[in-house]
Amino acid sequence: GNRTFTPPSDPVVLAQKGCWYHPHVIGIMAGQKLDIKNEDQTNHNIHPMPTVNREWNQSQPPGAADLIEEFARAEVMVPVKCNVHPWMKAYIGVVSNPFFAVTDDKGAFSLKGLPPGDYTIGVWQEKYGTQDQKVTVGAKETKTLQFTFKG
Repeated sequence: GNRTFTPPSDPVVLAQKGCWYHPHVIGIMAGQKLDIKNEDQTNHNIHPMPTVNREWNQSQPPGAADLIEEFARAEVMVPVKCNVHPWMKAYIGVVSNPFFAVTDDKGAFSLKGLPPGDYTIGVWQEKYGTQDQKVTVGAKETKTLQFTFKG
């Protein structure tokens, strides 16, 4: 609906370690700080390629201070690359509410604290795209949804 939510004051961390982004997929609220760390002894750059937010491309040499950035608007998913190491890729899901999750290694997730109401739950997978399902959640009610991607 037209509810608004204040982004958390704690930043979300995206680390460059072993010439990989960790974690590979993150969720963040619009307006929440993104703390980017270079934990390697080599130069990196972080280059998010959004379509509705500001694009930026920032170098980060070894031992440099963390980069602190944020996204102003919701956008799922923002691809991130390192122009120095082309195999380095990550994805940032920017949302306008606190009801989001990244799956665990088995593909499970939970959304806690949803107020009663009608929702469309959307999921995204890097190779297989998006799916969504509608669900109605009552007070103190738990629902289970099953999403299946075919490869």
